[in-house]
Amino acid sequence: MIRKYTLILSLLLLYSACARPQVPAATEKKDKVSFSAPETWILGYFRPDRFTRSPHSEWYYEGFDNYRYNEETVSRLLNTDMKDLTVKIVMGSWCPDSRREVPRFMRIMTAINFPVEKIEFLGVDNKKFSPVTGYEELGIERVPTFIFYIKNVEAGRIIENPSTSLEQDMLNILERKK
Repeated sequence: MIRKYTLILSLLLLYSACARPQVPAATEKKDKVSFSAPETWILGYFRPDRFTRSPHSEWYYEGFDNYRYNEETVSRLLNTDMKDLTVKIVMGSWCPDSRREVPRFMRIMTAINFPVEKIEFLGVDNKKFSPVTGYEELGIERVPTFIFYIKNVEAGRIIENPSTSLEQDMLNILERKK
């Protein structure tokens, strides 16, 4: 009988020694970031490397890596003269549309080898305000807004959601200005 209890006790000790330790749920899985919290917002002019840092890197890389652009349209963009093109992106890091469209846009710009130095990023708060000089003149009502300039003159915009796709809307803007 003592042998039986010793065996059961040994098995229990062995099992508890090998069992995964109990970890509180908060540390077991990643805490969900609330992008509606002002401390996560990107405001004013910023460089795109902000997307590579937490908490923004997760949504940025996921959107960038998963976007499948239309190859034919991107091929046409590659054959379009863009030497005088600059782009301003007005976005809200709190905005789901911005977190969806900006990584996709950057995927397209990478595919066409567009210099990132010719893209200006401007972050706004949830009232679509940014603390930079001249912001009001942009007339931003919804985000993201992609503003295309040719020789510093506005050629067109993609506002909030593309009409067809980001790459097709961009091509339409650039071909219209030939």
